[in-house]
Amino acid sequence: MTDAYAERVRRLTALRGCDTVLSGARPASVAEQLDAIRVRADDDLLPDFYGEGGAVAALERRVAELLGTEAAAFFPTGTMAQQVAMRHGAESTGRNAVGLHPLSHPLLHERDAYAVLGGLRAVRTTTAPGNPTADEVAALDEPIGTLLLELPLRDAGFVLPSWDELVAIAGAARELGARVHLDGARLWESTVHLGHSAAEIAALADSTYVSFYKSLGGISGAALAGDAGLVRYARAWRHRYGGNLFQQWPAALAALHGLEHELPRLAGYVAHAKQVAEVLAALPGARVHPAPPHTHQFRLWLPYPADALNDANLALAEEEKAWFVGGWQGTELPDLAMAEVTVAEPALQLDADQVAELGTRFLRRLSAS
Repeated sequence: MTDAYAERVRRLTALRGCDTVLSGARPASVAEQLDAIRVRADDDLLPDFYGEGGAVAALERRVAELLGTEAAAFFPTGTMAQQVAMRHGAESTGRNAVGLHPLSHPLLHERDAYAVLGGLRAVRTTTAPGNPTADEVAALDEPIGTLLLELPLRDAGFVLPSWDELVAIAGAARELGARVHLDGARLWESTVHLGHSAAEIAALADSTYVSFYKSLGGISGAALAGDAGLVRYARAWRHRYGGNLFQQWPAALAALHGLEHELPRLAGYVAHAKQVAEVLAALPGARVHPAPPHTHQFRLWLPYPADALNDANLALAEEEKAWFVGGWQGTELPDLAMAEVTVAEPALQLDADQVAELGTRFLRRLSAS
């Protein structure tokens, strides 16, 4: 066991033992995850076979229904699903350039897979810390086959455009002859800010990727949804990329459980996140972005070194069974750190006064150290 893994286990154990949790959810044990799977497992349900039948087929039908698309294909990872979507755009249009935000997932977190595996080129759509405007898309100085829009844009602070802006952006891409692909890893919780259903959002695009673990609490997996032609293509390339696993029913059943139990709660998390962010912004030296949050996740800055913040949070959890915010990262300034706050089910138990009191306890530990 590496030191990094041992430290991760320590943090998860501490979080799991907390009575009070502001950011995130208590990690589920393997036994608890198996219980969730059993809830969805019909006695007559047979395992899937290389992506066909069983829970995988049921999940694909459910996603297509929720997104209002002709079909959907299950993928073991979102990275693989997005590679297929961008490749399809290039082959459909004859253009190997993809419009990407500099902070998008393919550019920051996929080790240049779009270029190394797909032979694609990135055309950066904007330098602003948010999705490009319609005017910026219209002004791109080279043709693109696909415009990828990450909703929300996680590494800019989980920010979203308005509905009218999103409609205009998609329209500008089509005027260029480009396909529109939605990186909807967190699309489920974006419906509140956009004021439209997941199906209405997906209708603006040619393809949409959604995740089953980022907000729904699943084990792993993703889906790529669109018309029947896209999904036939996706299944062929899923096989070529090595994603046609023999059986994937555990991940599919966990995803179905998340769609049934966690999806209906997300709007409540988003609403509560606005109150939590307002309280945290009032802490000494604190800043939140965006204000108010666009989803149930947002960024928080405090004027302390990241190590000191992480140590204080872990000590608070282990000694007082209370979790404030973890995962602090350093910034370009030595005494300023940032963390991502996720308001989930445990935070619903905390009103504004309780959030403020927890923040005060956390800061008191920093002052004492």
